[in-house]
Amino acid sequence: MFNFTPLLGAQSTSAASQSLLELDGGIKILIDVGWDEGFNAEKLKELERQIPTLSVILLTHATTAHLGAFAHCCKHFPLFARVPVYATTPVISLGRTLLQDLYSSSPLASSIIPEAALSDSAYSFPALQGGSHPNILLQPPSTEEIAHYFSLINPLKYSQPHQPLPSPFSPPLNGLTITAYSAGHTLGGTIWHIQHGMESVVYAVDWNQAREHVLSGAAWLGGSGAGGAEVIEQLRRPTAMICSSRGAERIALAGGRQKRDELLLNMIKETVSNGGSVLIPSDSSARILELAYLLESAWSAEPHALGNAPLYLTSRTCGATMRYARSMLEWMDEGIVREFEVASSGQGGDDVKRTRNQQGRSKDGKDDAKKANAPFDFRNVRLLERKSQVSRMLSTNGPKVILASDVSLEWGFSKEALRNLAADSRNLVVLTERVAQPSDLKKGLGRLLWELWAERSGATKSSEAGEDAAVQRAGGAEATVDVPQATPLEGNEVPLYQHYLAQQRQLHNTLQPDGATSLETAADVIDDRSSSSSESSEESDTEHQGKSLNISAAMTHARQKLGLSDAELGINILLRRKNVHDYDTRGKKGREKMFPYVAKRRRGDEFGDLIRPEEYLRAEERDEVDGQDMRNGAVQKDAAVGQKRKWDEQTGKPGSGKRQAANGTTKRRRQQDGSVQGSVTNDEQAENEDSGESEDEASEEVVAGPSKIIFTQETVRLECRIAFVDFSGLHDKRSLQLLIPMIRPRKLILVGGEQEETLALAADCRKLIEAATADTTESAVDVFTPTVGVTVDASVDTNAWTVKLSQSIVRRLRWQNVKGLGVVAITGRLEALLPEEDDSATGDGGIKKKVKGSKGDSQEVSDQSEGNKQVNITPILDIVPASMAAATRSVAQPLHVGDLRLADLRKIMQSSGFAAEFRGEGTLLINGSVVVRKSGTGKIEVESSGFGVMGPGRPDGTFYAVKRKIYEGLAVVAGG
Repeated sequence: MFNFTPLLGAQSTSAASQSLLELDGGIKILIDVGWDEGFNAEKLKELERQIPTLSVILLTHATTAHLGAFAHCCKHFPLFARVPVYATTPVISLGRTLLQDLYSSSPLASSIIPEAALSDSAYSFPALQGGSHPNILLQPPSTEEIAHYFSLINPLKYSQPHQPLPSPFSPPLNGLTITAYSAGHTLGGTIWHIQHGMESVVYAVDWNQAREHVLSGAAWLGGSGAGGAEVIEQLRRPTAMICSSRGAERIALAGGRQKRDELLLNMIKETVSNGGSVLIPSDSSARILELAYLLESAWSAEPHALGNAPLYLTSRTCGATMRYARSMLEWMDEGIVREFEVASSGQGGDDVKRTRNQQGRSKDGKDDAKKANAPFDFRNVRLLERKSQVSRMLSTNGPKVILASDVSLEWGFSKEALRNLAADSRNLVVLTERVAQPSDLKKGLGRLLWELWAERSGATKSSEAGEDAAVQRAGGAEATVDVPQATPLEGNEVPLYQHYLAQQRQLHNTLQPDGATSLETAADVIDDRSSSSSESSEESDTEHQGKSLNISAAMTHARQKLGLSDAELGINILLRRKNVHDYDTRGKKGREKMFPYVAKRRRGDEFGDLIRPEEYLRAEERDEVDGQDMRNGAVQKDAAVGQKRKWDEQTGKPGSGKRQAANGTTKRRRQQDGSVQGSVTNDEQAENEDSGESEDEASEEVVAGPSKIIFTQETVRLECRIAFVDFSGLHDKRSLQLLIPMIRPRKLILVGGEQEETLALAADCRKLIEAATADTTESAVDVFTPTVGVTVDASVDTNAWTVKLSQSIVRRLRWQNVKGLGVVAITGRLEALLPEEDDSATGDGGIKKKVKGSKGDSQEVSDQSEGNKQVNITPILDIVPASMAAATRSVAQPLHVGDLRLADLRKIMQSSGFAAEFRGEGTLLINGSVVVRKSGTGKIEVESSGFGVMGPGRPDGTFYAVKRKIYEGLAVVAGG
């Protein structure tokens, strides 16, 4: 059984992706926890409803559309953090920096509490009635909490079959195997292969077959350098394939990657030569790597044409993103690895010492610009992580090129840059992908620019990347920009928020008996509002994830009031209540008589306990986020009353979302500006040092405690120019039409695109697959195009049934192990057994009688069964009685099970002294006389011409030797 339900991202203008896969036995797999830039918590309601039934969670890409809601779900949804999550190492690392950038850039990312959740509480507060929604924000996850959530993800490598661990509330997985393959769209992007029983499911959403500067193509044909003409065996002929339809009508640019790069660089050169600036919006952790690498290479190759325009990369976590990229070169294209080897060998014998003021210069002062640079060790790109740096950069005169997050222009520094550059007609905004609509009610600034360019250029979805991708003028069009700002709660909003927290904490306490929750209490709300005047009254409590709690009678009363009663807690009162050490066990039964113990589940696999590399780092190598040690999710404790702290250190409340003050963290970061900002001139460095505390004063104000969001609208007049160059790194129409017939799935499910392109791709796939299977006996392929929330039954159509084996027949079986599966040929008699008989056989002593069928089959029926009442019959396979053995004995041909690769057969024949060489795809010629062919279905054909090395009519034994070697490579299962 296999059912598929798209929770988000099916026939929708939103790019968010969430998919639910249900397999036999109640196994449910959630793939991706995406969100759109609207950050509407109502879109996660269906996901929240499914969490108690989830077995495993898989992540595909480190983009907002695929894991934007991951930290939100971990913090606000009980039980979500207890479900095992699997992803590749780059997705874990880059996803962490993406969400840290997201939550530190936009207060709207915290998400507004849904109006339905406050409706019950609003009746208690008449001041809020009248239809006005207060727009109260949920508690955002802190930087430390985000790092902790991502540290719980299990890392996987490509082509590594893995049997995941189920969640505590999941049924047994029964041999479920997941395997990650390269998707090519982002670093660490994944095509998932899921094997469970007869079901072989391939989940391929947002992949790219073309090779790029940083990323190799998808693994359909074997990956980078494989050069195969057939889909690899593991991904071929799945029972079901889930594929994205985004870009299905797009025709690739003639000239490929080289033409694409040339278009972008020519636009930049033209704009810079005219004195204008270029803004390139991109994401902050995925596709930005390809753009940054290309621009760095272009600036190094043409310093005279581009050197007068500084190149900036702006993102709040760009420094950490590039550090992660430099440590994950093995996940990139082979060209990047060779470049790193060349740079390492060239710098090994040179005594080069780079300081903050001498980027790109050797120790003796000579310029070493001609020396090979390691990938992502930028010499021309300057990294800016703070808003004050970006504001100062935008205020400077002269041309500049800005690579900023985010592509939607709804959050990140790209929005601020556009507001600054939109008034100058010399400036250029380059869109690198078709921008999705952030929400159902709002078009968004990025989508507005995309539609404006498409309308004025006359480009369609099929020609948007072609030669007509010309620069268009905005022509004074006006755009309304919503600027969100977080402000403290006031009036009746505070008790309303407290009442909401009480309800949520009651839910958390019910679903999480161990008491582990990151939700703040109503007492914390009062503490947050008074923390600005008396921070010394706060203490750190590591048991509640570093949340500052006010140890007072009022807080204790509030916590007991919000939680369960003593009678409801039972024996758990010894764990849940403080200063409670006695419990009366007289008259109790079961676990109520034993002291409770919560065992922490140790994460491991068949090789032993998992090793976390961050636990073995030296002090100078530890990942630090805002100056706090992030090993194993550790949180820096606040200084309590009487404890010493450093002069520039300030207390903070990580659990409540209050970020560390800039004074305590910017000092160390300012000392690292050489590595963070890339190359910096002496004048700029002096300016940075002179500004000192002014940067901290100009930084954004952080609202402590509960807050609400207020939107202010600004009208931006667009006089700049708009262009589009496709750097999305997604499959095009040709790739889809070429590979889907080669994959030959039995069921095809299309998601992840708008309605028009999804239906168009479905029609094309039906025609292509029918044409490919016209000359075969294969059944027709079903193509599904579900919408959001619609369940599709894509179970495999096979003649397979579940039967029970009797003890007598089990003792006679002789299993053959073939690729981890047990195979045996048996002959037996099928009987029908009522399920009640199993109970009676164990001692119920029920009376039974046998009823003979029309063909002699025996069927046992209980005397207690009612007349014509239908019962569930369990078939059981037993040995053939001795009286029927002679009549049913037949000579069965032995079965040859397995899959023989021609490359392995070639090695075997060459080692045996035969001449073997490939002649065309899927054809092996041995000794010039024997041909071995293997079809796409696995069928092996051996032909001999009869003219061997000994001449016609005199066989040399090659034909029989080849057959013998083929049989040796297969498992022989005897019949009978």
